[in-house]
Amino acid sequence: MSEARSTQGCPECDGHLGVEAGETVCGDCGLVVSEYRIDHGPEWRSFADDDRNPARTGAPLTRSRHDRGLSTEIGRSTRIKGRKRRQFARLRRQHNRARISSKRERNQVYAFTEIRRLTSALSLPNHIREQACALFESAQNENLLRGRSLEGFAAACVYAACRVAGIARSVEEVCEVAKATEAEHHAAYRALNRDLGLPVAPTDPTEYIPRFATKLGLDRDVERRAREYVAEARDEGIVAGKNPCGVAAACLYTAARDVGADCTQADAADVADVTAVTLRKTYVALRD
Repeated sequence: MSEARSTQGCPECDGHLGVEAGETVCGDCGLVVSEYRIDHGPEWRSFADDDRNPARTGAPLTRSRHDRGLSTEIGRSTRIKGRKRRQFARLRRQHNRARISSKRERNQVYAFTEIRRLTSALSLPNHIREQACALFESAQNENLLRGRSLEGFAAACVYAACRVAGIARSVEEVCEVAKATEAEHHAAYRALNRDLGLPVAPTDPTEYIPRFATKLGLDRDVERRAREYVAEARDEGIVAGKNPCGVAAACLYTAARDVGADCTQADAADVADVTAVTLRKTYVALRD
């Protein structure tokens, strides 16, 4: 344990004073010179010579919980039996009911659970989960949930958070793992975009290329060439008004044809979840 030395000596033996755990103690005779000083250090103690530096105790605050993660739970134990065990079961049940005091909080609990499930299924980072939960809370404050499904808003918030952060996830990918239909998702997303004014920009097809190339088993040379095709298509105005997934798949297919890689139109269209006709139109435009 680190110890800070004082410049003054001990009033009894003139020994060295040290400050530890909020107390000023003499290192020679053990006299406590002063106490009750506020200790701003962490509550943890470490007796091993390690390099860990944990901060203060307790879990961090999170937006993905309706109570920010500040609530407590009554634990379980196998050592209590009989009446005491039934009493703790009743206390645990009443405690869980008291945590959700209104319909608003009940909706938040359900939606936040769905958002956590979606972000986990889509392999999204934690800041996307936090942003999606904040978007849902903002939508709830603006009374956008009336007449719309909670599942649709959960999916729309995850998709909107991805769009704002520039992470490539298509509507089809989100709806595939969501409990909401595409119609519910579109209705909720339109409400979010209209009333909250989301700072979203058109999705860049380049963001889909690494993921599609991995699924198609294409190497780095094909991926690099596909990026060049996307840049050319953007300069020629081919990207405007087209599905970015279809543009990315068409550029990968074109690049694969250039180097003789094994990639068919059907495989590329299937990975991007577009039709072969959509892919072929972009391919013809690139060749022209």
